[in-house]
Amino acid sequence: MDIQRPHRRRVLSLLGGAAAVGVSGRAFAQTDSSRAEPPKPAQIVVNHSGGSMGSAMRKAFFNGFEKKYGIRVVETSPVDFGKLRAMVDSGNVEWDLTEIGGQDAIRASKMNLLDKIDPKVVDRSKYPPTAQNPHVFASSVYTTIIGYRTDVFKGGTHPKSWADWWDVKKFPGARSMRNHPTDNLEFALIADGVPKDKVYPIDFDRAFKKLDQVKPHVTAWWSTGQQPAQLLLDKEVVLATGWNGRFYDVIKKGGPIEIEWNEGALKQGSFAIPRGAKNPYWANKMLAELAIPQQQAVYASELGYPGLNLESLNFVDAKVKPYLPTAYLDKQFWISDEWYAENGTKAAELWNAWMLKKA
Repeated sequence: MDIQRPHRRRVLSLLGGAAAVGVSGRAFAQTDSSRAEPPKPAQIVVNHSGGSMGSAMRKAFFNGFEKKYGIRVVETSPVDFGKLRAMVDSGNVEWDLTEIGGQDAIRASKMNLLDKIDPKVVDRSKYPPTAQNPHVFASSVYTTIIGYRTDVFKGGTHPKSWADWWDVKKFPGARSMRNHPTDNLEFALIADGVPKDKVYPIDFDRAFKKLDQVKPHVTAWWSTGQQPAQLLLDKEVVLATGWNGRFYDVIKKGGPIEIEWNEGALKQGSFAIPRGAKNPYWANKMLAELAIPQQQAVYASELGYPGLNLESLNFVDAKVKPYLPTAYLDKQFWISDEWYAENGTKAAELWNAWMLKKA
């Protein structure tokens, strides 16, 4: 749905005899292809959101990692920035790898809570420039786009831009949008004529003035990911903004919904290695597993959220590929987590005040 200081630790000299048994994996934190791998731990701990995302990661990545290295992957949830900070500050880090949101990733990087990803272990040469953060690994991409009922908008008659979304005369019907400033501020500016690559810094006055125009036609403001597709299925609305994977889940089951990708708002799902993790080398190895295009294709087929190794599209079923945002990157734009890290509090305050106003 983002962004620095390398963490270095001097590698201990090779110890002989029984003393060698006591050398921890942390001593080998600074990986180097010229050295042997550090000892394998019995397990590594990966913290993530859980649910269907966790099940898909288990199928696409964790099972293969366990078979390849003989290291058990222990999964924990939920994702918790406060806990990450407390663990790093105390020096008692339970997680080897953690999922981390875009703005939290920026905060964590600035607060020196993350280890640097080892480029000798994790190959991101096929990744776009937006996914090259030295401390944060972009594991997947998702987008907020237009979903519509196919029995209402037939034969390509649906809205194909945010200007169309705002055109309630040409495209009548109840709409649903997220109760959140992210995406909506950008969509409003694009609908008002701002090029999608020029929306930042956001002009709040202009964005909210444009949102005033569509507000009376938004009959449901969603707050959880499954709501937009369900609102469409229940015929409560004919148009909804939503995350592509949620729409894809309904579409693959035969639901009367389709997607318009133009001017979608792209975001990254990400993982990072906490500073002080017990097994940083093997955490990097797990990230390397997440970068394999064939495995990313498995994950994408499960959820509709592909990885950013663009070669993964070559391994996706032809029926799945049209429902992946990476097939339409040129039509979309990236949400700036950097901007929200600096301006998110103000954006939220203005949004909440605007929501209290009568349409």
